[in-house]
Amino acid sequence: MERLRQRLDTAFKALQTLEEVIGIQNPSSIERDATIQRFEYTFEVVWKAAKEFLRDKEGIDAASPKGVIRKCREVGLLDEAETIQALEMADDRNLTSHTYNDRLAQEIYLRIRRHYPLMKKWLEQMMEKA
Repeated sequence: MERLRQRLDTAFKALQTLEEVIGIQNPSSIERDATIQRFEYTFEVVWKAAKEFLRDKEGIDAASPKGVIRKCREVGLLDEAETIQALEMADDRNLTSHTYNDRLAQEIYLRIRRHYPLMKKWLEQMMEKA
């Protein structure tokens, strides 16, 4: 339980750092890239918190981000539309960490504004049930 609480706290702090940058109007390339970096680590700690939540609260083991997302749908943390979006978010995370392409970076940057509220809601659901 203590490990879960630590993971949730870490995820909440990471989410706050993402919130600081998603509202920047007309970001420079440095600000855009910083936002993408914050998205990457925020997604990582949120899905890992969900993994811990599933293990501690539901007795479910899932190893991968997409597996965790699907299991979160099964236990009611995410609905169908949120699950689809979360799977797309995992794809965006994978794209940002394996290659760099300016056009792709811009597209993902724009999607991060849509991903942020979902990560926040997902995290709040876990915090409420923990």
